[in-house]
Amino acid sequence: MRDLSAIFKAYDIRGLVGEQLDADVVREIGAAFARLVGGPAVVIGHDMRDSSPGLSSAFAEGVTREGVDVVSIGLASTDMLYFASGDLNLPGAMFTASHNPAAYNGIKVCRSGAAPVGQDTGLADMQREVEQGMPENGAQPGEVEERSMLDAYAAYLNRLVDLSGSRPLRIVVDAGNGMGGYTVPKVFEGLPIEIIPMYFELDGSFPNHEANPLDPKNIVDLQAKVREVGADAGLAFDGDADRCFVVDENGDPVSPSAITALVATRELAKEPGSTIIYNLITSKAVPEIVTENGGKPVRTRVGHSFIKQEMAKTDAIFGGEHSAHYYFRDFWRADTGMLAALHVLAALGEQDGPLSALTADYARYAASGEINSTVDDQKARLEAVKNTYSAQDGVTIDELDGLTVELPSGAWFNLRPSNTEPLLRLNVEAADEAAVAALRDEVLAIVRG
Repeated sequence: MRDLSAIFKAYDIRGLVGEQLDADVVREIGAAFARLVGGPAVVIGHDMRDSSPGLSSAFAEGVTREGVDVVSIGLASTDMLYFASGDLNLPGAMFTASHNPAAYNGIKVCRSGAAPVGQDTGLADMQREVEQGMPENGAQPGEVEERSMLDAYAAYLNRLVDLSGSRPLRIVVDAGNGMGGYTVPKVFEGLPIEIIPMYFELDGSFPNHEANPLDPKNIVDLQAKVREVGADAGLAFDGDADRCFVVDENGDPVSPSAITALVATRELAKEPGSTIIYNLITSKAVPEIVTENGGKPVRTRVGHSFIKQEMAKTDAIFGGEHSAHYYFRDFWRADTGMLAALHVLAALGEQDGPLSALTADYARYAASGEINSTVDDQKARLEAVKNTYSAQDGVTIDELDGLTVELPSGAWFNLRPSNTEPLLRLNVEAADEAAVAALRDEVLAIVRG
């Protein structure tokens, strides 16, 4: 029996093309997915990686072998695939490895209405079926229909956020040679926004930089271009364009927590008293601002499955993560960086001030960003940190996801283990940079011995 544990992750399937992922295994995964979700059809999209068209075709062969039809939407961002799943009310599969290097590819799958599929909700079952072998069932093969969803996707987003009354804006967009280069021109078509494109050429080898805007080195070009052309803001998308990172008119990064608070405020104005979801490494400014605006902040663990689960449970209107994933009830509770970007630009265009002044209202504290430490024993290091701080007066500790420690000063940190590597991930927030540095160094001294 083959072992596919290396490619079946917590929330998706991902691996090295040719070594771990090839047409044969993907065909079987497609068949297993068809058995999991049943008919009548599955919608399939893919990114610009060289391997994506072939792998998505193999997946379609597996689906149709089980007697299930396929709606192939071709090139797509991940949030466009979620749109198609919601709009067509069909299960979906997106071929992308997001911001991973060119040698990788992967599959994100969802049920009808973009409902997530993770280890506990279907991935483990699919893995087991493929490992044990998938005998053909003799069904009448399904059919493949090709359909473009780009126009409908763009029109839907523009119905959710009206930019027609915005003042003219000049925006630099770095697509990182990823799917933003395909979706941005259509979404912004006809709006009072001048787009200055960077790296819009679809190229899965990522010749200019990794398509991961959370790594500071990957937004250097964007920051320089914003300053050079005097733009009002800059946007950077990751490879599959489901995450969006923002820089202001000075080229300075805007924290995803500040974006979460800004968008939450706009959504609460639309539906007062609604619930807003945030994860536990998001700035504490987010629940403060949500409460001040009459909303109900609800805290979750890190990870999209927890966000989506809590959104469904609480009927939350919006959810944000510090990783620049933004989730909208109006978008089938799925994440879409493009819709978050439209909200930011609408807020900017509705007033005369610069983005730096607008977002300053939502950025109240200093933060460390995520710091990884390689450790031999995650549990022992976490316990050592817990013992150190639990002995101090006025300290609050919770263990919803790893270890979150809040000090009497209001400073806090979260230390949580990676699920896939021997790492501990540290996030620190405090009143200013000096306080962040002091607490960061104190915790790291314990973690790293």
